[in-house]
Formats: sequence, structure tokens, C-alpha cells
Amino acid sequence: MEETVLHLTKDDFNEKTGMGIALVDFWAGWCMPCKMLAPIIDGIAAEYAPRGVTVAKVDIDAEIELAGEYAIMSIPTVLLLKDGEEISRYVGVQPKEIYTAALDKILAGNVDEAVEFVSPNKD
Repeated sequence: MEETVLHLTKDDFNEKTGMGIALVDFWAGWCMPCKMLAPIIDGIAAEYAPRGVTVAKVDIDAEIELAGEYAIMSIPTVLLLKDGEEISRYVGVQPKEIYTAALDKILAGNVDEAVEFVSPNKD
């Protein structure tokens, strides 16, 4: 099976996420919640990559500068981007339906309806 989840670095992040819709998972190998999220991200990639969505991961240990640029404070953090601009941010493991509902809204052209910030910490 062809790899549908891209592994991005600071060198190719803007090129791969600058145009179109992208879902990016900021993670680390030592993070247990990140490991729980991995099959969800893989499933989203299998379903949405054929529809033109870039699904990618960024290892924050290898890409500290990139994680800092996007103010990643907790992992996993999943960003939804459209043409390089952050639309939504999800901190912590969320059900697949949370991500896919937002992707469906963006794909339907309803970007404003997809704007959200989901975090277990209510500040």
C-alpha cells in the first residue's frame, strides 16, 4: 500500500501545505496519546488523500523550530490548514469524526463553519 501520510520537515512544510487543504499531526515517538491517534490519522489519510487533502505528520523532536513556529505546546496537536493558513486546531486525541466533519466542511467550501479550537484545557 502506498504511504498516504507525509512526514514533513521545516524544509518541505510550506511546499506541501501551502496550497489546498492539509491536516497536520504534530507528534512525538514517546507520546502515548500520539500513538493512540496514529491509526485515526492513517484512516483519515486513506479516506481523504484521494480527495486532494494532504495528510501529514511532524515529529516535534526532530522539528523543534517548526513546532515553535506553530506554537505547539501539547501533543498531539492536529492543525487543519487551507492554503497554508490555520483554520482549526485540535489539542489531544479527538474522535475521527471531529476531524472528518471539519474536513468535509472545508471541502464543501464552508471554511468559516470549520473554524474551531478544541482542547481538553478550558482556559
